[in-house]
Amino acid sequence: MPIDFRNTNTVWASVLAETLQRLGLTTAVICPGSRSAPLTIAFAQNNKIETLPILDERSASFFSLGIAKKSGLPTALICTSGTAAANFYPAIIEARESRIPLLIFTADRPPELRDCHAGQAIDQVKIYGNYPNWQAELAIPSASRGMLDYLRQTIVYAWERSQFPTPGPVHLNIPFRDPLVPVPDIAVEALETQFNPEEFFAGLEPIFAGESSTPPSPPLLRGGEESTMQQWQKCSKGIIIAGVAQPQFAEKYCSAIGQISQYLNWPVLAEGLSPVRNYAQLNTHLIYTYDLILRNRELADKLTPEIAIQIGDLPTSKELRNWLDKTQPKRYIIDPSDHNFDPLHGKTIHLRTSVENLATNLATILTQVPPLIKGGLGGDRTPATPAISPQIPPLNKGESTQIPPLNKGGLGGVPTSPSNEYLQLWRNTEIQVRQTIDQKISAINNIIEPKVSWLLSQILPPATPIFIANSMPVRDVEFFWKPNNLEIKPFFNRGANGIDGTLSTALGVAHRNQSSIMLTGDLTLLHDTNGFLIKNKFIGHLTIILINNNGGGIFEMLPVAKFDPPFEEFFATPQQINFAQLCATYGVEHEVIEDWEQFKEKLNLLPNSGIRVLELQTDRRSDAKWRQDNLSKFAKDL
Repeated sequence: MPIDFRNTNTVWASVLAETLQRLGLTTAVICPGSRSAPLTIAFAQNNKIETLPILDERSASFFSLGIAKKSGLPTALICTSGTAAANFYPAIIEARESRIPLLIFTADRPPELRDCHAGQAIDQVKIYGNYPNWQAELAIPSASRGMLDYLRQTIVYAWERSQFPTPGPVHLNIPFRDPLVPVPDIAVEALETQFNPEEFFAGLEPIFAGESSTPPSPPLLRGGEESTMQQWQKCSKGIIIAGVAQPQFAEKYCSAIGQISQYLNWPVLAEGLSPVRNYAQLNTHLIYTYDLILRNRELADKLTPEIAIQIGDLPTSKELRNWLDKTQPKRYIIDPSDHNFDPLHGKTIHLRTSVENLATNLATILTQVPPLIKGGLGGDRTPATPAISPQIPPLNKGESTQIPPLNKGGLGGVPTSPSNEYLQLWRNTEIQVRQTIDQKISAINNIIEPKVSWLLSQILPPATPIFIANSMPVRDVEFFWKPNNLEIKPFFNRGANGIDGTLSTALGVAHRNQSSIMLTGDLTLLHDTNGFLIKNKFIGHLTIILINNNGGGIFEMLPVAKFDPPFEEFFATPQQINFAQLCATYGVEHEVIEDWEQFKEKLNLLPNSGIRVLELQTDRRSDAKWRQDNLSKFAKDL
């Protein structure tokens, strides 16, 4: 019997857990506490839900976030009353900003024990402000059939709102009166004979956002004398920006971007925190050195676009953002959510659709009109036979319509000449900057931070999930992560861009997943060392690549670095931690990497279980100076 009729609280909590299980919930993360005992017992007794006890609430919430990132399904997160709930806040903010489904259940004291110093009672109603997609306080538990119907349907609605219309967190505050433990109540036990669970749960089926949940194309994309897509086709100076993204179906996502690029003959400026760089065979017009190219002001002016299609969030690059702000192209933002993705407040039109849906619509519309020859940097354009087939099927691994297939981890051959001078300028520049970067970095023998990302993009086992920490690692990935065909899966917390919970999120991504990687700096790891407490419940493997430069490397790149004091003490904040001793405390494997051959050897074949730290000790100031000396030079003489 899925419903526990020992008392009112057990009935209430077990109906909640069973409803979620039937809707598709697979994982619940539970923090210890007394007031939440009915919820804890109900989830622990449901053998179809994996329940994971995590001591620290902040760590637990980010671990849940990581699991939800990987699965695309809501994860349940449960805590007791009081300040325990407050520790969930950073992860809830991140879930909202990065559009990750979470279900937060905070147990609470009943109304009569609030505002009277009853202990462990704070105001938990709407404690997370406007960050949840939806939030409510449930009624006091009742074992009546009418109230159980109310509970079931409220949980169904909460599950739906965590995924539609935009994924994000949902918070339910749940008051419980004593008894909190399952002591029998004869009056409630008698209800069991009147309760038919199959009738009660009839009609409940898994509900989740899948590939078929894409909304229809907006009216803007259809009809009219000259549709939006036909305007795109006429434009010879257009770009596609593949921004920060962690899609559930990465290959289809990348294939859709590649199809749009080929239909329009536009380059794809692909962020390192996008799977596009790791499915390079699907994008024949791939540009990854855009940040470095745009540091050459003369080239940046020549490359001014008329139209930009921005897919999801903008890339991290400040150079790209400043360039878009200066040139003000007409910009179309492609994302099915209801969020505003334009921090530049430019000439933007949000098309609330997925990139996969856009590619389908583009194929349909453009095959109904005569294709146009792409002109040069200006001039008339006349209808002609298309340079590519108007119907481009999804590319198979290793195939390409215009360039030779890339070897695993390689850059591939030089593309054939396209019909568009603007595109050709991008591609020629890209080839030269790639070669310059490769020559410069491959010759470096000492351990230096920028080479880590460059090398990882070539040596990781295929399809490896990698969680990339904020601050300097995400920027080095954008600068130096090489296009490849390894199908590596990048994960990150770029919603609010904080360093909170990085280790815990990475463990959530790696839990019951393929052996995974985390790339982080020392301060970010230290900020979440309680994440190591998850070790005994963690199933899988995580290798932590620790760049230890004894401080905040990102601050060395900012103007404040010139003002010391107080820079070193208050911004760089070196901690002087012996990570070997720290890892030993938690029973985590640790090894210092002395050279690049050792580094490659350790990553050639990842272990199947456990957590290990590979520490690369670097010089924060000299690495910052290397970036400052070289980033602006890679495209200087082109």
